[in-house]
Amino acid sequence: MADLLGATNPVPGYDNTAVNRNIPVSPNNTQIQNVPDPSRVTGADNRTEQQDSSQAGDSGQIRYDSNFQTFIQQLRQSQGASQSLSTLMAREGTVVSSGMSEGIADEMSRAMELLKMDESELLKFLSAQMKAGTRFGGALFALLRSAYARADSAGVRGDILEFLKSYSDYSSTGHIEGNLLRNLAGMADAMPASWGDKLRELLAQLENSISAGDRRGSINLLQQEVFPFMSAYVSQTHDLGTPRELLSLLALDLARYENGSEDKLTETFRQLSGYGTLKGMLGGIDDKALLKLLQSSQFAKGSSAAQFADHLAAAAARALRGEGSAEVQQTFRNLVSAMLINESVYMPLNHLLIPLEMDGRKLFSELWVDADAEEQKGGKGQGEKCMRFLFKLDVQDVGLFDIVLTSREREVDVMVACPAGVAPFAKEIENTVSHILSRNDLTPSGISVRKMERPVTLTEVFPKIFEGKNSVNVKV
Repeated sequence: MADLLGATNPVPGYDNTAVNRNIPVSPNNTQIQNVPDPSRVTGADNRTEQQDSSQAGDSGQIRYDSNFQTFIQQLRQSQGASQSLSTLMAREGTVVSSGMSEGIADEMSRAMELLKMDESELLKFLSAQMKAGTRFGGALFALLRSAYARADSAGVRGDILEFLKSYSDYSSTGHIEGNLLRNLAGMADAMPASWGDKLRELLAQLENSISAGDRRGSINLLQQEVFPFMSAYVSQTHDLGTPRELLSLLALDLARYENGSEDKLTETFRQLSGYGTLKGMLGGIDDKALLKLLQSSQFAKGSSAAQFADHLAAAAARALRGEGSAEVQQTFRNLVSAMLINESVYMPLNHLLIPLEMDGRKLFSELWVDADAEEQKGGKGQGEKCMRFLFKLDVQDVGLFDIVLTSREREVDVMVACPAGVAPFAKEIENTVSHILSRNDLTPSGISVRKMERPVTLTEVFPKIFEGKNSVNVKV
């Protein structure tokens, strides 16, 4: 029995009563970890609840005190999307050696077919990608944007936002339906067969309902059969694992699916038409005209740029589900991570992915644009508003180019960092670029081509990124 009270005979030569005696009090020792006590103010210690900007910066440790610092950390560590695409596209066609599964290779092959283009097709591809990435484009949304800016009433602004939210869910119908089916299938796979078989029957009914375009029937099936069934499963089995987690995601997608129905969309639009400031502009659009207008938008049509993104997303989904080798999975993981980082709320730049095959050569490029940049200190036109572009161009069998273009009115600066094999032709490239700018009524104020020492980083070209630290920052 443990000698808790020191009642037993002590061991010779060992006085256990002195074990906790005479411990020195060291109030200035920062290694002491004070226990938080709400009733008093404790001394300073070496706690790590708060990380400063020097901690966990490049160590790979995930920060937990700041969303913005996490974004900066991931931005520094992420591999470029164009580099990952270059790796994937170069492996397309060599399925066995590359470790790609047949499904991934098929999706990548279809994506590659869309990238074979000439100069005119490249312009169409770029325009389509920019339009496809703009969900709220066109005359109707321009009108609503203007009305929102001029509105004095919080009610008007709130109802405009409700309509936009409903339209966002309406235009995402295909994506939401895919999520519903995938989450249900995942739930069925993670459940015991006695429950999973029943859920698969409901999944088959949902697939039929979605295929028939019966949105209301799909919503009723989920609300009246799937959720009660899953509630009974969780209460009886106390399974708080994967099925319950997927059920939470299912509930969120169901809310969006219901909010994006045609009835909800037209209801929120009619609410806008009731305001005097908008009635004259929107009163002539009835429900049928509204739906036709939205369905004919560039975003809804689906361009070659959107088709390429769909095939790429399908290949990534297969890889991240475990198909293909570990190397292929990691490449797709890097690609998805890079693209998600560039879509962060902290990224103040427009980002385009420009992969193509021209004249038998593959090119993989990313383009970042800051339409409201400002000259850095020490540069000409200090404090002057300008536009700044960064191209990262990976050319097959040539190498990586970094191109920084700064435009002030009609004045243009171009800085090119090129591979070592291209550097001997720097003067010819400078003359050609100057000629191209002059031919398009632009003034080349500074053209330089040099050998690349290291790839330029986003934060070097766009210091504006660091302004994100002034927005909502701390995690909760």
